[in-house]
Amino acid sequence: MVTMDFSQRMGLAPVHKVAQTEDIDAELLVSLWNVLCLQLFSQYRPNNHIGVDVLSYSNFNGLALKVYSGFFKKPIDYMPNSWESYRRDLRDFFFKSPWHRVYSFMEFVVSINYCNSSGQLVREFNKVLERENSAYRFVSGCITPITSFEEAEEVESAIGRSDRYAGVRIHLQTALGMLTDRENPDYRNSIKESISAVESLAKKLIGDDKATLGQALKTLETKHGLHSSLKSAFMTLYGYTSDAGGIRHGLLDGDKPCTKADARFMLICCSAFINFAIDSMED
Repeated sequence: MVTMDFSQRMGLAPVHKVAQTEDIDAELLVSLWNVLCLQLFSQYRPNNHIGVDVLSYSNFNGLALKVYSGFFKKPIDYMPNSWESYRRDLRDFFFKSPWHRVYSFMEFVVSINYCNSSGQLVREFNKVLERENSAYRFVSGCITPITSFEEAEEVESAIGRSDRYAGVRIHLQTALGMLTDRENPDYRNSIKESISAVESLAKKLIGDDKATLGQALKTLETKHGLHSSLKSAFMTLYGYTSDAGGIRHGLLDGDKPCTKADARFMLICCSAFINFAIDSMED
């Protein structure tokens, strides 16, 4: 079960992010740097014959030259003499740069394929990007968005609504927490929480704790011009969670388990509908 403290329940502190679209948080940044250290930098070997850390005599001289001249566009005669100094400069850049420059650097390093490291780097980078809920993955050597900023914004906006919709917020926060739990994600119950958020909103809009989603949709249709096709579409989607083989019942033999994609779609869809419904009622 996902637990939240008071600040998180009230929407004053974040619980989880549906996706990191235009930033890289500390946990993701450290994890990406650790991949570089473990999968690439650990292969550094000095020239044992001279017994000192001189980069130009090491097996990393070619890598250092390519990164210094090709990525940083700096004159190579200014390049640090030792690998330790060079790696320290890389670390400073990595942890102080804007998020997009970090991804650009990762792409460049992968493109070099130094010591045949690209395949393993991509695999480990993608594991971290998925685990930390980044909106990007390596695809064919390029870091590619797998979710949009607009989708993430729908969820953040719905969660951030005023205290008048605190019940909606709690359901959405719980759904997001179950979806993004790194240790034990619960996609089925995440979907339940997403649809429960919509039901909570329905009760609030109608002013009746026994109100149904159908009643709320009818109110939106008659008083606020909700298109009948949108009403039908959401009722059909809602029905998917309620029928005999749906989310709200135990898995039947042979039923396909819920996936991350299912839970993510339902969270975004329900969040978008909640924002739409609130905006329509308040206009």
